[in-house]
Amino acid sequence: MSFTRRTILQGAAAAALLAATSMPAFAAEIGGIKFPDTVTVAGQELTLNGAGVRTKLVFKVYALGFYLKDKKATVAEVLASPGPRRIRIMPMRDLTSDDFGMAFMKGLNDNVSAEERTKLLPQTKAFGEMFAQFPGLKKGDELIVDWTPNAGSQAWLNGKKVGETLPDVAFFNAIMRIWIGDKPVDAALKPKLLATADGK
Repeated sequence: MSFTRRTILQGAAAAALLAATSMPAFAAEIGGIKFPDTVTVAGQELTLNGAGVRTKLVFKVYALGFYLKDKKATVAEVLASPGPRRIRIMPMRDLTSDDFGMAFMKGLNDNVSAEERTKLLPQTKAFGEMFAQFPGLKKGDELIVDWTPNAGSQAWLNGKKVGETLPDVAFFNAIMRIWIGDKPVDAALKPKLLATADGK
């Protein structure tokens, strides 16, 4: 092989490697939806703790992933995770805001005690009002709820802020418990959100 040809091939290989390493790494593809291995929230890198599909009867409703500073294997560890956190929801079918909001609130109420519900009522009401700000979620939309210690919980729909910032970490934990609480909305999804070796 001539020097020129070898140099060209080596250069092409290096360029291909550089291109591959500069692309975002995807840790999971759930129902055709990609979840990046890491995201940045409030200047900190978070890792995909787990992801899966919420199903109802035989229908795929949305794909969902949890991002934490470090991988956590138990519900208690997830809820105590320090620093920023992210919940990413990707609808797999069109959903009205009423249907999604009602399901959201039912999941929250099923996993929060009466005493906690009373304490979190103002934030729960404010979060529920968020759903009135858009007609629904369409397949391909991206709904994100971030928690940051210096601000609180903030929802984003397709990159645009929706609703107000809610300050209490207990409220964000209540949201997470919709999927990993004692009565999760989808029992098959819960273990997929925890960072265990075999998903069980």
